[in-house]
Amino acid sequence: MAVTRTTDSGLAASVGLTDADLVAMYHKIALARAVDERMWILNRAGRIPFVISGQGHEGAQVGIAWPLERRKDWIAPFYRSIATCLAFGMTAQDILMAQYAKASDPSSGGRQMPGHYGNVENNLVSLSSPVATQMLHAVGIALAAKIRKTGQVAMTSMGEGSSNQGDVHEGLNFAAIHRLPFILVIENNGYAISVPAAMELATLDVADRASGYGIPGVVVDGSDVLACYRASKEAVDRARRGDGPTLIEAKVIRLTAHSSDDQQTKYRPEQELAELPSHDALPRFRDQLREAGVLSEALEATIAAEIKAEVDAATDHAEAEPDPDPSTAMRWVFAEEWPSETPPPWGLGSHGMAGHEGDTSAASGAVD
Repeated sequence: MAVTRTTDSGLAASVGLTDADLVAMYHKIALARAVDERMWILNRAGRIPFVISGQGHEGAQVGIAWPLERRKDWIAPFYRSIATCLAFGMTAQDILMAQYAKASDPSSGGRQMPGHYGNVENNLVSLSSPVATQMLHAVGIALAAKIRKTGQVAMTSMGEGSSNQGDVHEGLNFAAIHRLPFILVIENNGYAISVPAAMELATLDVADRASGYGIPGVVVDGSDVLACYRASKEAVDRARRGDGPTLIEAKVIRLTAHSSDDQQTKYRPEQELAELPSHDALPRFRDQLREAGVLSEALEATIAAEIKAEVDAATDHAEAEPDPDPSTAMRWVFAEEWPSETPPPWGLGSHGMAGHEGDTSAASGAVD
């Protein structure tokens, strides 16, 4: 994927990046799309049970994740965050291992449902099915970073439907009061499953809510990768300076149904669906790089071949890996044994509860 230009393009210089950066960003966006498309094929072939797609979100996700420092900063993703996870260090193999729920799946060892990505090595926090709960996790991480003076930034992302949950108000209010190094990204694709944004929100932009917390609210075109990068870079710099959180709203499109169990033609007008490809960040960014002389035909063909080989290898690997042993299903859910034969000093009640009936004084004790 080497870029052969001797000097970087004006396009790269306009955002403080190099041509190599732009090519790498394009590679992640195209890889995310290829992985996503492979997931749909595998689902329709009966190989994986469920797909919740990120097609149409990839440009915003890569652009926004790019200014964050890998293995230093933290991201609490959501179920469409395939490109975010790839940009932050996960691989196509990691994503497909999660889809197949294999024993060696790095997200959860096959314990999470598909779309619940996480990766300890790359500071990607595993999410839960109830939407917006990752908000509180990310704000807590930002609080810890401020207390410890680590210089880390925490970011979380979600859809505009999730932004209506109470966790979002509580987390954003807390982050604003304490000027935490935190970024909330709302990827607004216009639909909360089948409910259009006009029936979810009483305002045109989710970012309007930021003023109520005394923080910046930024609206950005999610099909413009470099505009997303600029908005994120400013928010990351602000957070690292100690100036507090930012709410970024990326207006994106949802090219697919909500999930593999949904039929969006039942509630989205035919003309709207026909117009979606014209707002797709992937071809738009490709054309932008071509016009700037960053992406040649030869380089584009090389990237396409590399991505195909990577996705094919990831699929083959995931197919061949063993499934989890059913006997381990309860591991990390319940305590399987005490660390020694000696009962804890505060004793156990007849039902295994701390202390005697009605006594909760020892219930907060922890067993390592």
